[in-house]
Amino acid sequence: MQPHIVFEGWRVTFAFRRVIAGLSIAAFLLLITTASNLAIAQERKPAATATNSAGNATSARGKYIVTEVAKCGNCHTPRTQNGQLDYSRWLAGGPVPYLPAQPGQDWPLLCPRIGGLPPANDAQMITLLTTGIWTTGKPLRSPMPEFHMTRADAEAVLAYLKSITSGRGPTQ
Repeated sequence: MQPHIVFEGWRVTFAFRRVIAGLSIAAFLLLITTASNLAIAQERKPAATATNSAGNATSARGKYIVTEVAKCGNCHTPRTQNGQLDYSRWLAGGPVPYLPAQPGQDWPLLCPRIGGLPPANDAQMITLLTTGIWTTGKPLRSPMPEFHMTRADAEAVLAYLKSITSGRGPTQ
C-alpha cells in the first residue's frame, strides 16, 4: 500500500504529487523560455518616427495612444508570412487578421492605411476619434472600436499618424 497524504479533504498519493511537481517544473521552464521572447517583443518598436520637431510632445502622446492603448497596429499593419506585424509597413493597411464569431455580419476584409496619409481629412479624423462616426455619418463597422477620445488625444493621435513615413510605397 502506497503512503498518502491528506490535502483539503482529498487523498493525494506520492505518484500524484510527482505528477504535480513535474507539471510545476514544466510550467516554470515554459515561463523562463517565453519571458525572453516577451522581452524581445517589447523591445520592437514601429519603424517610423516623428518628423515634426515642434509637435514631438504631441506626436509622442499620439504614438503612445496608437501603440500602447488603442493597439491600432494589430489590425492596420500588414503581417509577415509567419504572422508577425511587418514593422516596415507600419499602419499601411492590410487584411483584417480575424473573422467574426457569427457569420453574416457586415465585416470588412481590409483595414485602411492610417499611417502617413490618413484616409480622411483632419476634421473628419478628429470626429472619427472623438465620436466613433465615420465620414458617411454612420458609426464604424466592427471590428473597429468606436473611440470616444478627448479632442487633445485625438489631435495627438492624428499628429502621430501623419508623422509616419513607413508604408508609403507607390502602391499604397
